[in-house]
Amino acid sequence: MTWWKRDPRVPLVRLSGMISGESRGLRRGLSLATAAPQLEKAFTMPRAQAVALAINSPGGSPVQSSLIAARIRALATEKKLPVLAFVEDVAASGGYWLASAADEIFADRASVVGSIGVIAAGFGFVEALQKLGVERRVYTAGTHKGSLDPFQAQNEEDVARLDTILKDLHTIFIEQVRDRRGSKLASEADAPDLFSGAFWTAEEAKRLGLIDGIGHARNILRERFGESVKMVPIRAKQPLLRRLGGGGLADAEWIDNLAAHFDERQAWQRYGG
Repeated sequence: MTWWKRDPRVPLVRLSGMISGESRGLRRGLSLATAAPQLEKAFTMPRAQAVALAINSPGGSPVQSSLIAARIRALATEKKLPVLAFVEDVAASGGYWLASAADEIFADRASVVGSIGVIAAGFGFVEALQKLGVERRVYTAGTHKGSLDPFQAQNEEDVARLDTILKDLHTIFIEQVRDRRGSKLASEADAPDLFSGAFWTAEEAKRLGLIDGIGHARNILRERFGESVKMVPIRAKQPLLRRLGGGGLADAEWIDNLAAHFDERQAWQRYGG
């Protein structure tokens, strides 16, 4: 290589973990706030031929998923760079929303892809309170301010309102996928479960048009941009406490951090993680 001919580069941004705007203890959700600095750095890298996304997420917040995907598309348009997504273990629900922001999506044969749906879950403690002899007292200003309180009996009107919201969010998700994948998607006749919340491994996901191919970042990027292409990881800045080993957290923060860990593990386990 001569000094005037430098190797092409492809920055790699890792979008990994639960998608959430919350920060709990030492755990930071994948959000626009956490992802934006890496994305900005990747899209402004000199000699970049494309931007690669390494995606490994079981989903999470629809809003944060939408915000991150929109930022990716805005930067791709502004900088005129193609975006390639590479699915690792999982790109499901909000994780697939992020992948759909790419121009092309690739996955490992064992990757899990899909789950184009919306879920809301909780618990009901009404009978538990009765057995304990505890009376729940709620005071509100606003007819629906106390809706879906887990310590009170379900109200069918509140459930119907939640169902409407979930359907609206599902429609937005479907529109995102249709807009980005277009004619690549299988027809409704060939894939009636495409938007049902079902998920698949890579071979079936490719048949359904959810991904473009099966392969890994290193090989695909070399095929596209030559053997001399340099894949440059864009690393996220770690919080100070994490860099120092986590010292100084109060007991309540450790408990919150542990609870967040179990919440995340439950989401991963749904896809075999």
